Amino acid sequence: MDSTVSEMRQKMQKALMILQEDLSTVRTGRAMPSLVENVVVTVYDGAQRLRIKELATISASDPQTLVLQPFDPSIAGEIQKGIMEANIGLTPSSDGNIIRISIPPLSQERRQELIKLMKQKLENGRIAIRQIRQDARNIIRKQHNDKEISEEQMFTLDKEIQKITDEVMIPVDEMGNKKEQELLQI
Repeated sequence: MDSTVSEMRQKMQKALMILQEDLSTVRTGRAMPSLVENVVVTVYDGAQRLRIKELATISASDPQTLVLQPFDPSIAGEIQKGIMEANIGLTPSSDGNIIRISIPPLSQERRQELIKLMKQKLENGRIAIRQIRQDARNIIRKQHNDKEISEEQMFTLDKEIQKITDEVMIPVDEMGNKKEQELLQI
């Protein structure tokens, strides 16, 4: 029965990490490597599909500019093309060796769209966490029905499950508030 609770905790932590990764793709007005690092690019004449972070170092030279330095300068054009094809609203320019991406400032309308998208991603994260909670509750109910645990143990475990769920929801709200502040910052 303890394994059910610890397994649930691990699944919830993983759901939090996935949510955090998902939120990092929502663009703020600042140049951040997370905007492009997971974009998959076809390189070496279609021979390989790799993420940009596997192909280049990514840094922000200033709050509005990302700089990508490919490990192999011969694929700079393919990386540039991959970013364009990813359709993420960013236009790279290259001098042959280094790729620069200017991050355009966000309009107020676009900020509101991004906040809406961010809230949708947060809600999807909450739903995933609640589903994990429900799965754990179903397991302990089944254990109770199969007479593996007493009714008292079932209620104790249920309280523990709810307590963990409440604890995991705190960072979800914090991530949302932080991301909304970033999006509203001009």
